[in-house]
Amino acid sequence: MGEHVIKLPDVGEGVAEAELVEWNVKIGDLVREDSVLGAVMTDKATVEIPSPVDGEVLWLGAEIGDTLAVGSPLVRLKVAGEGNVSPDVATSEPEEAKSVKVRKPTGPALEDEERTDKAESAPQAEAAGPPLSAVRSRVVTPALPRPAGEKPLASPAVRLRAKEAGVDLRQVVGTGPADRITHEDIEAFATRGPPVARPAGLAPNMAVEDIKVVGMRRRIAEKMALAKSRIPHITYVEEVDVTALEDLRTALNKEKRTERPKLTLLPFLMRAMVKAIAEQPGINALFDDEAGIIHRHGGVHIGIATQTHSGLVVTVVRHAEARDIWDCAAELTRLSEQARAGTATREELMGSTITITSLGAMGGIVTTPVINHPEVAIVGVNKMMVRPVWDGGRFVPRKMMNLSSSFDHRVVDGWDAAVFIQRIKALLETPALIFVED
Repeated sequence: MGEHVIKLPDVGEGVAEAELVEWNVKIGDLVREDSVLGAVMTDKATVEIPSPVDGEVLWLGAEIGDTLAVGSPLVRLKVAGEGNVSPDVATSEPEEAKSVKVRKPTGPALEDEERTDKAESAPQAEAAGPPLSAVRSRVVTPALPRPAGEKPLASPAVRLRAKEAGVDLRQVVGTGPADRITHEDIEAFATRGPPVARPAGLAPNMAVEDIKVVGMRRRIAEKMALAKSRIPHITYVEEVDVTALEDLRTALNKEKRTERPKLTLLPFLMRAMVKAIAEQPGINALFDDEAGIIHRHGGVHIGIATQTHSGLVVTVVRHAEARDIWDCAAELTRLSEQARAGTATREELMGSTITITSLGAMGGIVTTPVINHPEVAIVGVNKMMVRPVWDGGRFVPRKMMNLSSSFDHRVVDGWDAAVFIQRIKALLETPALIFVED
C-alpha cells in the first residue's frame, strides 16, 4: 500500500489561487477514480476536483472558505501500489495533521483565547469572584409577579414604605435573606416600574447562528464593498410609459416564428441602450482609477445580473450592437439558463462594459443599483404597474415603469446621466424607433 497526494490543479489560464467551497468526501471515505472530491471557485466559476485514482481518504488539506495556491496539497489517499509519495515523506506527516488543519486564531480571537488562559490559571479565590451579597447589590433580577396567595416577606417598616409609595409587594423581588424585600428593593422597583406582561405563548429567541461567508457569497461581498468604497455613485430615477412597448411586445410574441425566442422587456432595453450609447460613448467604459485611464469600448458588452441559488452573478451578452432584438433575447435566455445551472464559463461571466439589473415583478418602485466595478454605469429596471396618468384632459390608465440607474460621478456628470436615461426613455416610449437603423 502507498499514498497518493492530490494537489490543486491549474483551474484556468492565469489563475494562481482558488477558494475551497465544497467537500464531497471526509476522512475514511473510499473513493473511485473520477469521483468528485470537492469544488473550488475562481472568479465566479466553480470547478469540481475529481480523483485520479481509487483509494481511501487519509487527510484533507483545507477547510471550506480557505484560499489555496495552485499546486497546494489538497487530499491524501491510501492507494494500492506505491502511490506518488515516498515512504519517508508519507510517514513524516504528524498524526494530528491527518485531519483538517485548524488555524490558530489571530487578532481579537487570539486575545480572547489568551485572556481565557490567564483567567483559568488565576487563583481559585480570585476566579470565584466577590461574595454573593456583593453580586446581589449590583445585579437586578427581572421582577415577576408572585403566585396568587403567596405572601411576600418584608419588615413592617418596608411594608409601610411600600404602602406610602403605592407599590404592590407581590410584584417586587426580594434580594435579602430568604428573598426578603428590603428598602433598596422598594427603591429599585419604584425606579424601574412594574413588569410588562408578555402575551401568552411569546418568548424571546436568544439563538445566534454563525454562518461563514464563503464561495459566491464572499465574492459578491468583496465586489460590492470594492464598488461602494471606490466609486462615488450618483443615482438617477425616471419613470417610463411602456404601454406602447408592451402592446408591441405582446403582438410580436403572438406572431413570432417557431425558431424565434419569446421577447421580454430586456431585449428592447438592450437595443435602446445600444442606440443611446452610440450618442454617448463615454457611458460604455471601464475606469482604471489606479492608472487614471478611462477605457471607452466600441463593443457594447451588456452584463445581465442574474439571481441564482448561489447568489447574484453577471452573465455577459457580448456585442449587443451587432445583435437584433431576437438575437439579444436568445442569447439572454441561453446565458440565464447557464447561470442558474451553474455551468456558465469564465468567459461568459467576464468582460461586461455596462450592466442591467432587474428584480422583475419584485423590482419595487425605486432602487439604488451598485455599479459593477470597474464599469461606470448600471441601468436598473423597476417593476411595471398600471397607474393613472393625466393626458391633459383626464386620467387614463397607463403601464408605467421606473428606471433607477447609477453612474460613476468621477466619469459621468449628472447632466450626461440624465441625457442618457432620457434617450432610453424616448426609445422605450416610442418603440418603433428601436427598429430604425441609423
